[in-house]
Amino acid sequence: MKIVDIRESTRPIKSNIRNAYIDFSKMTLSLVAVVTDVIRDGKPVIGYGFNSNGRYGQGGLIRERFAPRVLQAEADSLLDDTRNNLDPHKIWATLMTNEKPGGHGERSVAVGTIDMAVWDAVAKIEEKPLYQLLAERYGNGKANRDVFVYAAGGYYWPGQGLEGLRREMQSYLDRGYSVVKKKIGGASLAEDCARIEAVLKLLGPGQRLAVDANGRFDLKTAVEYAKALSQYDLFWYEEAGDPLDYALQAELANHYAGSMATGENLFSMQDARNLIRYGGMRSDRDWLQFDCALSYGLVEYLRTLDMLKENGWSASRCIPHGGHQMSLAIAAGLGLGGNESYPDLFQPYGGFPDGVQVKDSIVTLPELPGIGFEGKADLYAEMRALAE
Repeated sequence: MKIVDIRESTRPIKSNIRNAYIDFSKMTLSLVAVVTDVIRDGKPVIGYGFNSNGRYGQGGLIRERFAPRVLQAEADSLLDDTRNNLDPHKIWATLMTNEKPGGHGERSVAVGTIDMAVWDAVAKIEEKPLYQLLAERYGNGKANRDVFVYAAGGYYWPGQGLEGLRREMQSYLDRGYSVVKKKIGGASLAEDCARIEAVLKLLGPGQRLAVDANGRFDLKTAVEYAKALSQYDLFWYEEAGDPLDYALQAELANHYAGSMATGENLFSMQDARNLIRYGGMRSDRDWLQFDCALSYGLVEYLRTLDMLKENGWSASRCIPHGGHQMSLAIAAGLGLGGNESYPDLFQPYGGFPDGVQVKDSIVTLPELPGIGFEGKADLYAEMRALAE
């Protein structure tokens, strides 16, 4: 048993939308196929992966540095103790050979993308959904296929206006979401408050709004927003300042009593640990958004979950960034609090398998082998083209 090829293709997910920090006019991602010599139904088992939006494709790193390390390794060194499957932890160690600690940025995205494809292949070789495999290996043995999801949107885009924002948010509510999210920080405080109030007027009982500044604010502005946002009953106030400014995040907790969220731009267990140590995050109300596809993959995410447990945090306070099926599988298998969702954006890479419906912000994952990409026709068409 061995990996016979690792293929990468850089794909566009460009859009005319923007948040408080960047626009998505040139955004790309890396799509990866890990091809094995295991045959199922007359075809080789292939694992697929891709990186989340917000970070660009990493084709250069994948093709020139990380894929060759795996392909040049002795095949037996990448197998688990049963010799009947690949070992994601051994593959991860091979990927990180001769890599110095620290500097968690673009390489974490490259490794995370390959790692996703490896886990997809491993679960397919065992002929199980990834969420069930994870529950058996690292959880209590029983996966919860019902996963909370919220609808992320509310970006700034040309000609949107309040009416365009209202139409977008109403469409999410109509599709079964009870929690929606919009951007702040890309306009004045007064305009952002007007946008918030326009959405709040749409919400019925049990429906909530989250807001996201995408790291735009300095401390003074973050506190000004905190005071203004305190008048609203928000689901959370997300990533007010630079993700590595733990002092800002800690001080903000003194000015905002409601829930806060951050972590999508922290790409290692060590950075996540510094957030928990120094960022003033509160385990009774705040949310952690680490995204395995951007942060060295599930192997590293498992270490992060262990660190959180050691520091008194429940995995149920994790709602990963990214809106992809990998995090859905982790949420179902390991008891996370839910997952982000992009109902209309970054397609075909976001969203759920075909036929999966949202009801009261809950989706029920189908019993598909691996991560379940084959159940999403438009996405699988992209993947199949890479594998052929």
